[in-house]
Amino acid sequence: MTTDLVATAALAGDVLADAGQVGNKFARQELLRRAGFRVPEFFCLPATAFDRALDALRPALPAPPPGDGDDREAVERWCAAARVALAAAEPPAALAERVRKEFAALAGVEGLVAVRACVVPVATDTGGPDGADPEGADPDGVGEDSAVDPFAGMSDSFLYVDEDGLLPAVVGCWASAFNPQAVRYRILRGLDPTRARVAVGVQRMVLGTRSFVAFTRDPRDGSRRHLVAAAHGIGEGVVQEKADVDHFFHDPATGRVSARTVHKRWSVGLPAGAVSGAPVVLAVPPELADPPVLDDERVREVAALASRVEELFGAPQDIEGTITPDGTVHLVQARPLVTGPVRDDRADAAGTGPTVYWGNHNITESFPGTSGALTYSLSREFYRRSFADLYRRMGVPASRVRDNADHLERMVGFLEGQVYYRLDDWHELHGQMPVFEIVRRGWEQSMGITGPARGERRWPALAVVGGLPRLLWRAVRHPRQVKRFLRWWDRQLAEAEQVLGSPGSGPAPGNPQELIAFHRRLWERAGERWGVTLVNAFIALFVLGVASLLLRRWTGQGPQLLVALLGGGRENRSLEAVRAAMALAELVAAQPESREAVLDDTRDPRQLWEELTGGRHGAGVAEAARGYLAHYADRALHDLKLEEPTPRQRPWTVLALIRPMVRQGATVAASRADEQAATARARARLREACPNPVRRAVLLGFAAVGRDLARIREDTRFCRTQLFGLSREVMWRLGGELVTAGVLDDPLEITDLTVEEVIGAFDGTGTVGDLRALAALRRAERERWTARPQRPALFGTPAGLPLARALERAVPVAAGGGADGQVLRGIGSSAGVVRGRAKVILDPGTDPDLADGRILVARETDPGWLFLMMSATGMVVERGTLLSHTAITGRLLGVPTVVAVPAATTAIPDGAWIELDGTAGTVRLLSPGEQPPAEQPAAATAAEPTTTPEKTERP
Repeated sequence: MTTDLVATAALAGDVLADAGQVGNKFARQELLRRAGFRVPEFFCLPATAFDRALDALRPALPAPPPGDGDDREAVERWCAAARVALAAAEPPAALAERVRKEFAALAGVEGLVAVRACVVPVATDTGGPDGADPEGADPDGVGEDSAVDPFAGMSDSFLYVDEDGLLPAVVGCWASAFNPQAVRYRILRGLDPTRARVAVGVQRMVLGTRSFVAFTRDPRDGSRRHLVAAAHGIGEGVVQEKADVDHFFHDPATGRVSARTVHKRWSVGLPAGAVSGAPVVLAVPPELADPPVLDDERVREVAALASRVEELFGAPQDIEGTITPDGTVHLVQARPLVTGPVRDDRADAAGTGPTVYWGNHNITESFPGTSGALTYSLSREFYRRSFADLYRRMGVPASRVRDNADHLERMVGFLEGQVYYRLDDWHELHGQMPVFEIVRRGWEQSMGITGPARGERRWPALAVVGGLPRLLWRAVRHPRQVKRFLRWWDRQLAEAEQVLGSPGSGPAPGNPQELIAFHRRLWERAGERWGVTLVNAFIALFVLGVASLLLRRWTGQGPQLLVALLGGGRENRSLEAVRAAMALAELVAAQPESREAVLDDTRDPRQLWEELTGGRHGAGVAEAARGYLAHYADRALHDLKLEEPTPRQRPWTVLALIRPMVRQGATVAASRADEQAATARARARLREACPNPVRRAVLLGFAAVGRDLARIREDTRFCRTQLFGLSREVMWRLGGELVTAGVLDDPLEITDLTVEEVIGAFDGTGTVGDLRALAALRRAERERWTARPQRPALFGTPAGLPLARALERAVPVAAGGGADGQVLRGIGSSAGVVRGRAKVILDPGTDPDLADGRILVARETDPGWLFLMMSATGMVVERGTLLSHTAITGRLLGVPTVVAVPAATTAIPDGAWIELDGTAGTVRLLSPGEQPPAEQPAAATAAEPTTTPEKTERP
């Protein structure tokens, strides 16, 4: 670009938005203008005009100082000479004429403008007006008002400039590139002052009577509140501290405004009777001296404006504006905010450094309690591979994914035997995707992230909007991608059967190297494809977020109604597993002899299973039992924890799953009818809440898409269960080989070794000779960890310390929700109201019969809890979201459910009478007067739920 002048009225390409040409200050103003903010019109003389003016003067200047500016005195002499020469210069005639024409078009013949200078990076910044230099740029390419360095007050501004003062103001701005304070500052920052460049902006002067500077964070400590400094007159009175200033504090969470006002004597503005010239200090009229400069509503308006600017640029902002007599707010400047040290809620327990936040709010669905080294090592591999594939699919460049390898390696941590998310790495990794900003809050809710553990917005609004087409294109292609993934996975299962044998038919012959080769081949393939399953989560958060917004706007209903509409449709693979077990239970219950045998818990389960699969109780029962094992052998309680067995290793454990179904007389037809009835009730609620047929059709369309996405989630989660199940089978067989070789005493000692340590014992890549001693050491440590109380779901540790020391200084982060008297609050995820006795279950190995007729209360659930859930009349869970496994299963089974209830397992005594409202998201402890009469002995452990006429019945 060779032009020496660009204007909003006649743009040449995107020059006005190019920080490398006009500086961050003016590029930001242009982006604000394009985004619809009320920014006074302006035009710019880009840095190339300054370059030409300085080049014309160089023959008369001293020779530039040699070297890298180490001779400070020589540098300052040269800059002083350049400043004097520029101040006396005149713009070329052609440029001067163009400037005067643009002035007339901008302000009129008698109008006034503000003429401001802005330091421009030496290297053109193609990354936009955020001040960050492009990769490989010269370090002297730092510009004014950048995110890297504000350069505040280093260059000059001229206000109330008329046409006669225009050109002198332009050359004055050029000369300010070498102001003594700017020269000293650049030397202090290690930059070469002789390479400074400035652009000049000429902006219509808005004659405001009140002005303000607003910060989207408290500049003293970075805390999340808005600070507004306001004074009568123009903004220079505030920024140069020449006027008496009122300070206002706005809490964005509550909307509350507090103020620190002063008696105002002075303001800054144009002298009385003057039509142009430099601003002066003026007396404030007596009637304005004591009232606040801004009332509360105006403060909220300014705070909202600042928040919108922050949203546009994706970082905390410092904005400047003025208010004209008619009450209109004009935005004059915006720059990245420079704050003091972050306040204590982002510091460690001692307040001396940053905090690393850890959370396991929903990962405990997969890895509850204490896990072994084998489980953790495989989970870490899963997260590393699958999320790398996600980022690739979402358009993150491969080079950036590689550069973030450190974050990928530690997405999950192993904290005293518990698997936790390391949340700063998740924020960093997801922050690679601009569209993440759209679903950030929904994602944080699903992860249980609250308070100071929440992440900061990283992408400007324009980048987020620019990423939407890719997300929408992925959403269109997503169903086909999922079908391809599921077909591919079914082929892997067929290959696995050839290597490992069919579940229940005995292992296929194979040596350890074949098992290891199969395991590595499987995980390499999975790492190239598993991102499809994670894309689903992003699309679901987006779709359900939009649908919830429309539902609330059109009907006033919360997201619970939308969630209720997700029922019905084609069965997912997880539900198919439940109904396959239910079908087997139906066949068993239909024959008195087999029913009696299964319900007799004194029978040897191994022998009974052999009888069932061997045909003693009929060919139909035998076929159903073998079919269940062939398709669902990896589904069990805690089926991602490799130390826990599944029916693949212990087929007879299927009996414990079907026993409560046999006792209850559960049928597949009744289960489907309940699901259909719940869906019909949800549709009736929608018709009542939304009589407009067009809007109702839109909401039902979103619900249909959400239903498909929920089904995909459960389908692919079942595939994950099988992936871990195949690895479990490989590892357990390798453990048996190590026992045969005399390396270990028990095959399950491998659960306290990592996957690579087990494999390394065979292929020569191991680094430990005595695996028996290592496994014993870790087992003892795991047992100690298991005996300790569990850590909270969300807490912080000091950064930079070894983990053992950091955990000693861990600080919990308060969870959302909570209790109100005898009422506990969470997220209602499956509609219905039910009363009954609570059954607090901390060990999912509990006999499902003990949950029969009770309201199940647990910390978390995983797919293996399905059979306990089927026995319950309601569910209360400490963890989870509207899309968690518990929530989805509750809706599928028609069981009233509330998730995300903090401390439910300790706040609700086992056996207490409670009322659960799955729509309102409340759990109420019943008073003695509300409880049913004393139970008869036969009903002492299984109270029936009751409903009252004004309550909805269990769906």
